[in-house]
Amino acid sequence: MNTIGKTINKTRKIKGFSQEKLAELSSVNLRTIQRIESNENVPRGKTLSLICNVLEIDIETLMKIKIPEKPMTEKIVNWFFLVILNFLLMTIFGFLLLDSNANWNSRLGGFLLSFFIPMTIVYFTRKMSGFERMFKFGFGFMIYIILSIFMIGIQNAIILLIPFLLIALAILYYGNRILNIND
Repeated sequence: MNTIGKTINKTRKIKGFSQEKLAELSSVNLRTIQRIESNENVPRGKTLSLICNVLEIDIETLMKIKIPEKPMTEKIVNWFFLVILNFLLMTIFGFLLLDSNANWNSRLGGFLLSFFIPMTIVYFTRKMSGFERMFKFGFGFMIYIILSIFMIGIQNAIILLIPFLLIALAILYYGNRILNIND
């Protein structure tokens, strides 16, 4: 299927422009041109207008090109993986913090994991927004907070589990700011 990036790439090559020359003529950053042509970004507004003017492409024709969607099976596999990952994270925290043999060492381990597991997730999902990341990878934590209040009581949940889960959720949401990622 043809995409906007492929069309821009093909037209640029037909016109004999390098990416650098197109960037210079259109007053668009070279890295932006590279991202558009590799389909990492979809150009909109002014960027698309500047590139189309230089390449003499009709913007309406270019906008009619559909962006391919992921197949349904891939979406199902992704969501299945996310459910399993959330369940695994809930199990790890429950084992470390709620086990009857849990001592201060396991609680310290729970605290460290409530920081380092979300930071690892943030590092590998830098392009995701904080809300999307928190929804995908922290949904199990949100469910766990609600379940723990009903299963072990609000007092035990606040003492044993909720602070660690809130730390993890906060890091998932604000992780880009912690790592100073400006994407």
